[in-house]
Amino acid sequence: MPELRLRVAETTDLTPVVRRLVLRDANGSPLPAYEPGAHIVVTTPAGHRRSYSLVDAGGARPREYVVCVRREAGGRGGSVSMHDDVVAGTDLVVSAPANRFPLEPAPRYLFIAGGVGITPIRAMVRRLRGAGRTGVRLLYLTRSARETPFLEEFDGPEDTVHHSADRGQLDLWPYLAVPDDDVRVYCCGPAALTRTVRTLTAHWRVSRVHLEEFATGHSGMASPFTAVWAPDGRRVDVPAHLSLLAALRRDGVRVESSCEAGVCGTCRLTLLDGEVEHRDSVLTEGERVSSVVACVSRARSPEIVVGPHEDRKPA
Repeated sequence: MPELRLRVAETTDLTPVVRRLVLRDANGSPLPAYEPGAHIVVTTPAGHRRSYSLVDAGGARPREYVVCVRREAGGRGGSVSMHDDVVAGTDLVVSAPANRFPLEPAPRYLFIAGGVGITPIRAMVRRLRGAGRTGVRLLYLTRSARETPFLEEFDGPEDTVHHSADRGQLDLWPYLAVPDDDVRVYCCGPAALTRTVRTLTAHWRVSRVHLEEFATGHSGMASPFTAVWAPDGRRVDVPAHLSLLAALRRDGVRVESSCEAGVCGTCRLTLLDGEVEHRDSVLTEGERVSSVVACVSRARSPEIVVGPHEDRKPA
């Protein structure tokens, strides 16, 4: 994925833990285009690679990329570095935008955002409403008004902003009980929210429901398999409780990683044989034929053969 070096032009704290960052080219040049739902992968000053949704509506020649970063004190350090090490004037290496959560055409929309999951949803709502579209309904679920980024933007007749600390959990069933082929449902938020929406839309057409979690780790059942490391023929047992990445490292295979949530692509390997259950949000459909993201994806077949990805093979 092509990389850019961009400068942080502005930082704003939207809540006590969510910071808005505006990234621009230092010479003022336009940036690669993107559409709502796109994300960029940012290399933090501490060296982590993290994926952040672009929060504005996008277009052909944007002058800036805007992301929001929630500080996760108990995380693996990426968000902390973005809060503690980044100020206006900091240069960051970022990828060109990619979009695994695209806005598809529909007569009407129901958007469901949980917490900082509002970031890609905001871009979609702004694009649609900016074009004069009606039938764009938003359910925005947060803990409290104090913890709600962009709170002031969503006070229209089709907006429901629900704070669980005041009113408990919002019952989503009344909004999803009756499937409607004229409606597309988009949901972004923590895993608990996306699991709930997936369950409540089981009777909808699959093509009408679009889900994106903060981290793309898979919560379903996992089966053991064998990975053959092609460079030396080493056979690596991958039990149900370990990722392919962890099992390879346990057996002495060095594989670089960063996010370990399937969003940055650092641990991408070449797939030489076997079938894979892809659980990442990095690879395109074409790339999935010959690649696997080792931190989250698993084998469908009893055995797969993998090796270093081309851009990480020794010279």
